[in-house]
Amino acid sequence: MHNNRSVVLDTETTGMPVTDGHRIIEIGCVEVIGRRLTGRNFHVYLQPDRESDEGAIGVHGITDAFLIGKPRFAEVADEFYEYIKGARLIIHNAAFDVGFINNEFALAGYADRTDITQYCDVLDTLMMARERHPGQRNSLDALCKRYGIDNSGRDLHGALLDSELLADVYLAMTGGQTSLSLAADGAEDSNGNSIQGSEIRRLAADRQPGRIIRANASELEAHVARLEAIAKSAGGPSVWQQMNDAN
Repeated sequence: MHNNRSVVLDTETTGMPVTDGHRIIEIGCVEVIGRRLTGRNFHVYLQPDRESDEGAIGVHGITDAFLIGKPRFAEVADEFYEYIKGARLIIHNAAFDVGFINNEFALAGYADRTDITQYCDVLDTLMMARERHPGQRNSLDALCKRYGIDNSGRDLHGALLDSELLADVYLAMTGGQTSLSLAADGAEDSNGNSIQGSEIRRLAADRQPGRIIRANASELEAHVARLEAIAKSAGGPSVWQQMNDAN
């Protein structure tokens, strides 16, 4: 359905749950194609025609006064639908955002759009993180810390910022790439050579073989100690130890 096009999505709301009449006040989306950030984002603040709970304002910092004069969801519904239609939506705790989006389309009178899964794939990174890191905190902040992603600008939740952070987290969880910018056009390697996102550089067959430098006894001891520390922290043997045990 998504044709390699993913949209990392986040919303901010007047509160929760949606069944208490709460509304979306911000939508932030980041487009990713082929594991690259395209820069074609979708971001709107929305007038919800109701007040936000104090607790919600404490989380996102978006005041009722700020939203005066902002468009209502019905005014952006078509543009938003065309942006996400057919994409894989990557959402942290997807049930929350999906429920609110379905509700907004229903309130705006779009009976054919009240189930987002009918026109988008939905991937929940919270469920993915729980499978990969059972028993650990898997909030967006915790995942940023775990994967070394800079979230120092996140004093308050914001839909667009959180989508950008989640995009980095998703790429780190699925392929070890921790920054969307690494594959961008115009990037350079350590020698100043241009790197194209889709280019594969093959080594010459007649190249000089690299030197093999074997670890000495003290380095091997340090390596074993490090593996034991990882095993203790993780509550089980590291991948390296499992591979050695299997051989």
